[in-house]
Amino acid sequence: MKKMILMALLLIGGISFASAQAEIKFEKLTHNFGSFPKSSPKVTCVFKFTNVGDQPLVINQAVASCGCTVPEYTKDPIKPGGSGEIKVTYNGARYFTGYFKKSITVRTNGKVEMTRLYVEGDMTEAK
Repeated sequence: MKKMILMALLLIGGISFASAQAEIKFEKLTHNFGSFPKSSPKVTCVFKFTNVGDQPLVINQAVASCGCTVPEYTKDPIKPGGSGEIKVTYNGARYFTGYFKKSITVRTNGKVEMTRLYVEGDMTEAK
């Protein structure tokens, strides 16, 4: 009987522990730079987020789908209720003009471990 009670307590404790997690919530998942000239090929945007969970949030990794796109993010844990941002810079200097859409994969310790952000735009010929 003692073993059954102990097992039940461990199970309940495990479920309670599993429900306490960090959770990232972005204001938006896509940013459109619109049209910009190849003479000014470097554009930047910021993705703002909040930790809506009840544990500290850690961004383990933010990786872009292309070397032309560079994400920057804080390595410090974000407290519950705290916010942060991921700054993304697209540099089309070595690339063809036209429409582009690039993804940034964000991995965290949160409830949802992976989120994809997107940047898109249209780089036009320099005039």
